[in-house]
Amino acid sequence: MIVVSKFKIIITASVCLLGLLIAAPSALNQKTFDKLPKFLQHTVSLGLELRGGSHIQLEVDIASVEKEHQESIVDEARKQLRKQNVKYKKISVIPLKESGISQIVINLSDDKDVSPVKKILSKIEPGLDITAGQIESEITATISKDFLDKFAKRIVGESIEVIRHRIDESGTKEPTILRQGNDRIIVQLPGVENPEDIKKLLGKTALLTFHGVDEEMETINAVKGSARPKFPVKPGVMYLPEERSESYIAYVPIKKQISLTGKSLIDAQMNIDPQSGQPCVSIKFDNIEGTRKIAELSAKYLHKQFAMVLDGKVLSAPVFQAVLTNGSAVITGRFTMKEANELALLLRAGSLPAPLKVVEERNIGPSLGSDSILEGKMAVIIAFIFVSLFMIASYGRFGVFSVVSLLFNIIILFASLTLLGATLTLPGIAGIALTIGMAVDSNVLIYERIREEIRLGIKQSIAIAQGYKMATMTIIDSNFTTLVGSLVLYEFGSGPIKGFAVTLALGTLISLFTTFSLTKSIIAIWLKKGNGRNNNDIII
Repeated sequence: MIVVSKFKIIITASVCLLGLLIAAPSALNQKTFDKLPKFLQHTVSLGLELRGGSHIQLEVDIASVEKEHQESIVDEARKQLRKQNVKYKKISVIPLKESGISQIVINLSDDKDVSPVKKILSKIEPGLDITAGQIESEITATISKDFLDKFAKRIVGESIEVIRHRIDESGTKEPTILRQGNDRIIVQLPGVENPEDIKKLLGKTALLTFHGVDEEMETINAVKGSARPKFPVKPGVMYLPEERSESYIAYVPIKKQISLTGKSLIDAQMNIDPQSGQPCVSIKFDNIEGTRKIAELSAKYLHKQFAMVLDGKVLSAPVFQAVLTNGSAVITGRFTMKEANELALLLRAGSLPAPLKVVEERNIGPSLGSDSILEGKMAVIIAFIFVSLFMIASYGRFGVFSVVSLLFNIIILFASLTLLGATLTLPGIAGIALTIGMAVDSNVLIYERIREEIRLGIKQSIAIAQGYKMATMTIIDSNFTTLVGSLVLYEFGSGPIKGFAVTLALGTLISLFTTFSLTKSIIAIWLKKGNGRNNNDIII
């Protein structure tokens, strides 16, 4: 005879009631939902196609980062060659049109052994393929294809993390951010109907760098809207614009060498400058590298100008009045409150490793989302009704037990999605509809096994125990293969496929619980009340 302990029945009932409590708010209207206590105000997150919102496809400009990386290799090579007193005629970069990459060519001044130069280049960048040139005393260095592929993958991965931080900081909920191909990123923002502010936020590289100001060169002022003036040329110096009033721009002579980057920042907050009463941004560097460097730089440039540059524009070029020993500084400029808040957000979220370009944008209206939800509900309800009718018609009273179990399967599934913060999409609804069919599959295997035992003349209570015992391994095997398939879909699929995989996997695990705990408990209680003497209780 089948026996289930009271403890197991209590645990099963508690799980079902808890699932009902967590899932119920998702079915309530907004007015009723607002009356619920705070701890119950959680619902299933709806995906873009159900809730409406914005879909943005971004392209990562990997080529520009590769070019910068190559320039940094060339600059470092010049520095190391001078340091080790290796004389050279020139270092040139030659583009290779077929491969889309470039070669670094170094021509030495004489026919010296080139092995020290190869060693220098290998230390600068291990990903270089270094070979002898066509003539003696010439070395060519090409970044390997394998390195470029890994480099591109890393840049896109870092971009995704920065985008995620920026969107989270902006308060947008439940974004979906996915890699597409080698250099594309998909951003889906449910509930965001006007994504202009988000696009502006994502489009800014937000690369904060700190440079010394060349005091031997003059700052050049120009009227706003006028032609860009001609600048005197000096190696290692560049002129960058700084907005100093509503009518004119100052072009400041900045040293090209980056003394410090925003990567050492750990915090940035909008504040009000006590001296000017204008919005400013207070920044804090990390306690190790950043604090040490800003202290060294403030000592080096004491009573001298030092520029803070963001995306090629000078934010401010203040004079260090004291050595900054606590790792804190203030960025001042012509900021509005909104601009200062935005700058602080960008600095907190980090700088993008590469510029982004919006290549596709589309909005999905809430009315289309409502239609999708209605059609999804109808699909689930119809699936539930047909499966229920089949089970009751096939197995009578035991079919009713399965229907009760199936209902709680769906309830616990929605509760699980709510607790996990998973996003429900249209493919996810398809996964739920499929789960309904699969959830009763275990019951069918058990009931058919019970039928076989009853046909052999075994008493129904014993046949039920045998049915569960004999069908258990088959049920576990079949559900295990479904779980493996779900894991593969989740690992290698994109957003919609992942949504389907999540609901399918959860539904499979929950169906095991309802089969071996809920349905079994219901049958055990029914048998304990003196039922099950008649072998016709389960239709043969």
